[in-house]
Amino acid sequence: MEDDCTLIYGYTKTRIHNKTMAKTYNWGIIGPGKIAHKFAQDLDKLPNARLHAVASRSEERARAFALQYGAPYAYGSYEAITACPDLDVVYIATPHPGHHENTIHCLQAGIPVLCEKPFAMNSRQVQEMVDAARASGTFLMEAIWTRFAPSTTKALELIGHGMIGDVLSVKADFGFRPPFNPKSRLFDLELGGGSLLDIGIYPVFLALLVLGKPAEIHAAAHLGSTGVDEELGMLFKYPEGQMAHLHSTLRAFTKTEAFIYGERGAIHLHTRWHEPTTLSLILEDRRPQDYRFDYHTNGYSYEAEEVMHCLEHGLKESPLLPLSFSQGLMEVLDKVREKIGLKYPDDV
Repeated sequence: MEDDCTLIYGYTKTRIHNKTMAKTYNWGIIGPGKIAHKFAQDLDKLPNARLHAVASRSEERARAFALQYGAPYAYGSYEAITACPDLDVVYIATPHPGHHENTIHCLQAGIPVLCEKPFAMNSRQVQEMVDAARASGTFLMEAIWTRFAPSTTKALELIGHGMIGDVLSVKADFGFRPPFNPKSRLFDLELGGGSLLDIGIYPVFLALLVLGKPAEIHAAAHLGSTGVDEELGMLFKYPEGQMAHLHSTLRAFTKTEAFIYGERGAIHLHTRWHEPTTLSLILEDRRPQDYRFDYHTNGYSYEAEEVMHCLEHGLKESPLLPLSFSQGLMEVLDKVREKIGLKYPDDV
């Protein structure tokens, strides 16, 4: 390995995962909000995908979204999309509390689902979603786009090759300061507001991906005037002494970076670490080796490719992000909320 070496990993429309498709997949989107626009833009850059249908609670909004991205079908209710002809898979991008109902409705109609994170509001709902997927024999995956980012893939590769030795700890943060609006999805308890489910899920995800489920969970939070966690600190401890130090906040802009520390070195995922980004391999007595990832989408293309690859091969869940991982992730999120005394209406 050379000092001062920068390696560039390129993106091409047909080689995101080095996977080829035998067909073009017709996607539907439920909930045409901000993130749905980014997802639709990425679908347009994939040669084997196209937006086929859009569903919103407003038919006017659905039609406008469909027109913008060339989708032939638009529906004025979330449920109506299941009647769409030639629909292969649905991406669910509704607010958090709608994920459970929207997902189960599609699964019961035999329509594969990619559902935004958090998968649901609690472990009970996630279990019901998994049960529905297995009962209908239908594909289901949580849309944790970070799992399929090339930077994440490279970090796992470096760990797997023993480049930093055994992993000892993970440190990750995510913070920004949005305008305070008590009725917005970030601050409204009824909408699943708070830092944990919106951005804190990313540091928790990284800890589980690298270290697995913790044996001990410690957490402290500042609960704001609307009752949601506006700032949260988490400490996970593992049976063999590993630790995860995690932070999320809606009260300040943070560096939003992550470190994976090992016995021989560290991996630094640069800001904003949850997106495809630069990472550095830091070894003792050597200059950092940087890896840059040259990509030309919003980053959601990678998870869409994974879903289509799984459908192409008849899989009911992703081997890279299995349902058991999403179940474990939600169990940890539930325990964190228990520690800080945060309850949502869906918990009843």
